Amino acid sequence: MEFKIEGNRFLKDGKPFKVISGAVHYFRNLPDTWDDIFEKLVALGCNTVETYCVWNMHEKTKGEFDFSGILDIGLFLDKAAEHALAAIVRPGPYICAEWEFGGLPWWLQTEKDMEIRCSNRTYIKYFEWYLSKLFAVVKPRLCTNGGNVIMMQVENEYGYYGDDKEYLKRLKNTYRAQGIDVPLFTSDGTGKTDLLDGTTEGCLPTLNFGSKVEERFVAHDELFPNVPKMCMEMWDGWFDAWGDEKHHTTSAEEYAKTVDDMLKRGNLNIYMFIGGTNFGFTSGANHYETYAPDVTSYDYDALLSECGDVTPKYTAVRNVIQKYTAESLPAVPKNREKRAYGRVAASAKAELFRNLNALSRAVSTEVPKCMEEYGFGYGYIVYRTRLNRDYADSEITFESIGDRAQIYIENRYVGTVYVNDKQYAVKFSAKAGDVLSVVCENMGRTNFGPKMMRKKGIVGRCLIDGKIHFGWETYPLPMDRLDNLLFEKSVCTESEDGRKTFYRFTFELSERPCDTFLRTDEFKKGFVVLNGFNLGRYWEIGPQKTLYVPASVLKQGVNELIIFESDGLKGEPVIEFVAAPELG
Repeated sequence: MEFKIEGNRFLKDGKPFKVISGAVHYFRNLPDTWDDIFEKLVALGCNTVETYCVWNMHEKTKGEFDFSGILDIGLFLDKAAEHALAAIVRPGPYICAEWEFGGLPWWLQTEKDMEIRCSNRTYIKYFEWYLSKLFAVVKPRLCTNGGNVIMMQVENEYGYYGDDKEYLKRLKNTYRAQGIDVPLFTSDGTGKTDLLDGTTEGCLPTLNFGSKVEERFVAHDELFPNVPKMCMEMWDGWFDAWGDEKHHTTSAEEYAKTVDDMLKRGNLNIYMFIGGTNFGFTSGANHYETYAPDVTSYDYDALLSECGDVTPKYTAVRNVIQKYTAESLPAVPKNREKRAYGRVAASAKAELFRNLNALSRAVSTEVPKCMEEYGFGYGYIVYRTRLNRDYADSEITFESIGDRAQIYIENRYVGTVYVNDKQYAVKFSAKAGDVLSVVCENMGRTNFGPKMMRKKGIVGRCLIDGKIHFGWETYPLPMDRLDNLLFEKSVCTESEDGRKTFYRFTFELSERPCDTFLRTDEFKKGFVVLNGFNLGRYWEIGPQKTLYVPASVLKQGVNELIIFESDGLKGEPVIEFVAAPELG
């Protein structure tokens, strides 16, 4: 396949080509669903699929790369090619995408003199190394090498962030030097300054927006009159943050009209075709005046729901796209089967403090340090110290917290500090010899804007009654291996409120598993691991009330589910599998 830009149009094999694309993130959808998604994308009338790439998952540990399973972008692109779909790849290194740290690896924050997304030498060294590993997978799949990748993006929405034009030029030159010879592009907001700061010579400038097509192209038409017009992210919905009043939705009819207007203008990429799920601890956060961590679901009110179901918005857009395709569209595949497996009661529990040595190894320091300085980036961290005198109506204060900390004296909860609080302080009383513990949770690094480099855990000084308290034992808890937990068969006692406790559930499926959804109504805040796979976080404040459970995570036979509950039970430790989601 030959693909190139000529004047204000795209050419494929020498003929004018209108790019009609849908965004599908391989890392938010399990591999056994990719074929179903691609079939529905083709039935919509799309000829292209677009995806971001996630540096922080491909290189979760510095120097160790992973392109397997849900991270197998090579297989993802090959499957797209089998469905006759061209592909657009957006490697970053920064992607935003409401993804943890915007796709950047946490360990960049441990480097001295690090400044991200600019001409910082250390940052350049690491992203060029990452790109070399990613391009080893992508390059054989470029259309110039007989594959289906027709375009690739340099950076992402840089005009919103900074103005280092030499950095953008360096990135573009890195792509070319490493053998990427397909057309390159940037994508930015629609304002004139966004385009002036975010574009670079040799890369097609594209736009990101969700409505009012003609208005959005005013500055673009002025600055770049003779290039193909493309909306690289035509937003069909929006993402949710914990504490939002309701799940964000948009009008199917209005979005279909916007698609029609854009196709009259030029080319588009529907963002998102399917949003998918922020499995594990991968959801990001926005942080302006307040910190707003994203929910586990990335449903986005997209054309396909989180679990891949066709929506009314899909049908409305399909009717529009049909006008721009010469051939009739294939039939729309049926939705995958869903099942309600009912209620399951916990069979055992494991209290966190009793299991610290089973989960982690203590690190001794004079004062608490941030999570990153202990050599890990996701999950929780517990700081403990033994008090050497009595304290009455005293106060523990923190310079900064990332992002939520619960304070205990012995096993007694005394208060919570959250990043959005006006004061990071908790009152307590204790006896000499008591153990003071701080259980801190990373709820997701900021993925957009100037506060991306905020650290996690206890950041800065921790004071007791205005004095520095020395002598701490710290337990890193990435929560990625729960095999060594010491469970007790009893699950409820009057003396415990269910805080900071793991609950184990076992249940058996006699037939082939189907997709389902998990309700955690009797729990308040935590995360869920099913058969070793982290389904993601839950929080009673919503709006999301169910977690998506893909069929391939379940087993025919005995299944094990573990919930870590940080805030305590609302009732009996019971979960329920239902056949439909509730996103608020």
